Amino acid sequence: MGKYLLLIGGAILVYWIVRAALRRRSREIAQRQDKAAPEDMVRCTVCGTHLPRGESLTVGGQFYCCVEHQRRHDPGA
Repeated sequence: MGKYLLLIGGAILVYWIVRAALRRRSREIAQRQDKAAPEDMVRCTVCGTHLPRGESLTVGGQFYCCVEHQRRHDPGA
């Protein structure tokens, strides 16, 4: 009888640990999704490639995907 009680207690403990881990992971995923807000997409003036505004080079209101395209379009820079 004692073995059964020990087995049931162990199963309850494992269930509790797994449940706590799943809750923690769910909270972490929800926090990451809150931080990852959508970002505006812009188009490179030279090649037309679309990229997030934060990754683009912006010069005089024009967007570029790389330094080479920025220099090609505006040689004075």
